[in-house]
Amino acid sequence: MAKVIFHEERCKGCKLCVTVCPKKIVIMKSDKLNQKGFHPAGVEEMDKCIGCAFCATICPDCVIEVEK
Repeated sequence: MAKVIFHEERCKGCKLCVTVCPKKIVIMKSDKLNQKGFHPAGVEEMDKCIGCAFCATICPDCVIEVEK
C-alpha cells in the first residue's frame, strides 16, 4: 500500500496536488494553518492512495513524498 507524506510547513496552499490526484483524496486542511500562514494540503483517506505520485511530481515546493 502506498503512503503519502506531506511536509506541511513547506506548503504554500497552491492546490496543484489537489487538481492532479486521480482518486481525489488530496485535500486542503481548511482548519489548520502552517507557520507560513497557509492552509496545507493533506490526505485523509490514505487507504485509497494508488501511489501514482502525480501530487509529488507537480508540487513546486517538494512538500510531498510518496512511499510504495
